[in-house]
Amino acid sequence: MITATSHTETAILDLIQSAVKARYDKDPYAIASTYVPGAAIFNLAPPLVHHGIDIAETQAWLDTWNGPVVIEPRDFQITVAGDHAFCYGYMRMTGNKKGVEQTVSFWMRETLCLEHRGDDWRIVHEHTSIPFYMDGSMRPAADLQPESVFAVPGNR
Repeated sequence: MITATSHTETAILDLIQSAVKARYDKDPYAIASTYVPGAAIFNLAPPLVHHGIDIAETQAWLDTWNGPVVIEPRDFQITVAGDHAFCYGYMRMTGNKKGVEQTVSFWMRETLCLEHRGDDWRIVHEHTSIPFYMDGSMRPAADLQPESVFAVPGNR
C-alpha cells in the first residue's frame, strides 16, 4: 500500500498506478506514455540500458505472458524538489509466463526519477533490480520479500 501526503505525491502515485494498469492491460502504448522519450531505463532485461520504451519490444515481452502482468507497488518513498522527484520502493511482479507451469511471482527494488513537464509527471529514469546471492553462485535472490516500510536509521 502506498499513501500520498500532498497533491504532488498523489500525482506521482497516480503515474505509478497508470504504469501498473498499463502492464495489467498489456498495453505498450500506455506503458510508454508514463515515460519521456529517451528515458534512461535500467530494467531486468538486457542490455544494461534502454533509451525510452520500444513499443514492438514491449509488446513482444507482454506476449510472453498468459493473461495479465500484475505489478504490486509497495512502500514507495517520494522526494520532490520543484519540477523533479525521485521515489523508491518495491514492486512485486506476478503472472503466468507462456511455457512455464507455475505462476511467476517475485519482488524487485524500484527507483524512479521523474520530471514535471507541463501538467504531467513523467519518468526520466527507472532502475529496477533484484539482488543476487553473493555466495559465488550468482543466483538472483528472487525469493526475498520486503519486511516492512523502509526504516530510516535513527527513526523508530
